[in-house]
Formats: sequence, C-alpha cells, structure tokens
Amino acid sequence: MNIVVCLKQVPDTETQIKIGPDNKSIVTDDIKWVINPYDEFGVEEALQLKEKFGGEVTVVGMGPKRVTESIRTALAMGADKGILITDDALEGSDSLATAKALAAVLKDLEYDLIFTGQRGVDDDMGVVGPALAELLGIPNLSLIVKVEAAEDGKSVKVNRPVEGETLVIESSLPALITAQKGLNEPRYASLPGIMKAKKKPLEEKTLGDLGLDAAQFGEGARKLKILEMTPPPERAAGKIVEGETPQEKAAELAKLLHEEAKVF
Repeated sequence: MNIVVCLKQVPDTETQIKIGPDNKSIVTDDIKWVINPYDEFGVEEALQLKEKFGGEVTVVGMGPKRVTESIRTALAMGADKGILITDDALEGSDSLATAKALAAVLKDLEYDLIFTGQRGVDDDMGVVGPALAELLGIPNLSLIVKVEAAEDGKSVKVNRPVEGETLVIESSLPALITAQKGLNEPRYASLPGIMKAKKKPLEEKTLGDLGLDAAQFGEGARKLKILEMTPPPERAAGKIVEGETPQEKAAELAKLLHEEAKVF
C-alpha cells in the first residue's frame, strides 16, 4: 500500500507568538518550528499501515527550506522518502493555493491513501485536506479517529465522532483522510531512524518544475485576505472570596456572582 502524508510546519504550541509591525503577520524570529500535530497523527497512521500491508510512505511538505527539518523528522520516524515544494513565490499563499501545489505533486505519484491533518494549529482553517481531495477527484474522509484498511487494499473503513456517537464510513480507494486527535499516539524517532533519515531521498520542486503559474500563488493571489491580527484582550485580575467560615464564603461568592458577574 502506497501512502502519501501531506505535512505542514507550524510554530510550536509553547512558542510565544507576537504580531508583526504590519498587524497582518507574526514575528518569526526565534520561533521553534515543528510538524503540525494533526499531520503527525497522519504520519503515524501511514507507518502503521505500511507495517501491516507493506508499500511505501512519501511525505510531502511545502514552504521555505526550513521545512526540510520536519520532513526529515517524518523520515526518521520511518517514512521512505520526502518531497519539498519550495519557491519564493509561495510566500503568503492561502489554503486553496497550497492545495493546488500539493495536487500538482500528487498527480505524478502512485498512492492508495493520502493523509493530512484535520487542520493546522496556526491558521486553524481545515481547508487544505478537503480542497486537495476535490482537486484530485477522490473521496474525502474528515476528522477520522480510526482506520481499517481492507486486506485486498481496495477499500477503507473509518470512524468519525459525531455528537457523542460514532459515524462509520466505508470508501473505495484511493481516498484522502484528515487525521484527528485520538487516531493514534505518534512514535518518537529513534537514533537509528535519525541516522537512516539522512540518507533517505528528499526531492525539492519549484512551481516551475510542477508546471504551475507563480501568479496564482503568494499574497497577491489570496482568495482569503488577512485584514488585521489583534491579540486577545487581557484578562481581568482574579478575586479572592473573603470569609471566616465556608458558609460566609459561599454567601459572599453568591453575592459576587449576582452583583458583579451578573450570572444570575
């Protein structure tokens, strides 16, 4: 079974994010970059399917040269090869343009399954996976927490949580799955895996290599434009409820909730 995992590099969730001087972007200095956590679930699931059925796992990323580090991490986990789409014209591209670039790479690959994260933890859009499936003309299975591939490699059965219940969906292959938390527990890259990753193939492609028009990418071609970024409002200071006894504290709390918080 041949599987492709589309990977995005995002700021570590523990990184302090600062808004840039233009109020439309973030300051990227001193940011620690990691694999998007939801994409990491996709990498792990692809590796588990490879271990069961054989085949090859290809990791595809898009962005500046630093994205190579995240692709190498996936290779160290056990993926077989990587492809990086990198071009100065890609800077500032939106989700639709990202899907177009990924589709241009995938049309030349043989695959049974494609994994993406259900969303990126930076932009929080959740658009790339469904848009990519639409461009490739294959089924899209979103927010999946369980994957069972048929022994003949022709179909897949997946679980999707819906309002406290579970929706079970069966689809023919090829198909695209967007991975959700709960699908698996991603493995750590071992030292031997890290050493092997250095020798695994990692190809770089530009928009020109893919036959794409650079005018369709970048900030100027965005369908969704960022007008302004603002930090969340600062939280008001907390208040300690005074009282000598639990009863007095409870009465004071009820008074504060009624008169100040106005919750009842």
